[in-house]
Amino acid sequence: MGYARRMGFVVRIMQRRRSRTDGTTLARRLGCNKQGFSPNSKGTNGPEKKPRPSAREGCKATILVKMEKSGKWVVTRFIKDHNHPLVVTANGYSTVGDKDKKIEELTLELERQEQLCAAYREKLFNFMNNVEEQTEELSSKIQVIVDNIRKVESEMLKSFLQ
Repeated sequence: MGYARRMGFVVRIMQRRRSRTDGTTLARRLGCNKQGFSPNSKGTNGPEKKPRPSAREGCKATILVKMEKSGKWVVTRFIKDHNHPLVVTANGYSTVGDKDKKIEELTLELERQEQLCAAYREKLFNFMNNVEEQTEELSSKIQVIVDNIRKVESEMLKSFLQ
């Protein structure tokens, strides 16, 4: 298990064979936790389970050890190669799980995006207020121009009729 931690993977106990007479372990097969593929999510004894992403990737890395009659443990099969990247940490332990780390990163990104959104919302609100103020100012200036034109037209009409 220490080897696995140093190399960057997690071990899963795949199989264990015991003696029928005294129950002692005779053989054990250990493998990468990404070995094989997840079983079907439909259970025979209940409703269908919500599908989750599988951690298994069909990795073949495994070790099989058997106890000889002398009591000595012997490696009878060893497949070292993994079909996925290994995650090595300084002390061999993950300080924060990959999922937790990703959630933390995404939460920080979401907070940053929310702050940006609030800043843009405020700028847009200020812009809209500015447009509204200038529209009112232009409307009043246009009204003055319209009033002046009517006054000039009225005076021209009076001078023409006299």
